[in-house]
Amino acid sequence: MKNSEIKKLSVEELTEKLVDYKKQHADLKMAHFVTPLENPLQIRKVRRTVARLATELTNRENQ
Repeated sequence: MKNSEIKKLSVEELTEKLVDYKKQHADLKMAHFVTPLENPLQIRKVRRTVARLATELTNRENQ
């Protein structure tokens, strides 16, 4: 997800997507541990999306 898409989401949607992406990240890591993924860069992309969502959520809580 891009930052522009993230900023349009509500707080509830942010938390929901954050949980979904964290689960997806854990699943990808486990799948890569068992058998190497065809495209291991997916893990990095999902991890960075989790960070973007968490950062936006923190910024909104601090305002």
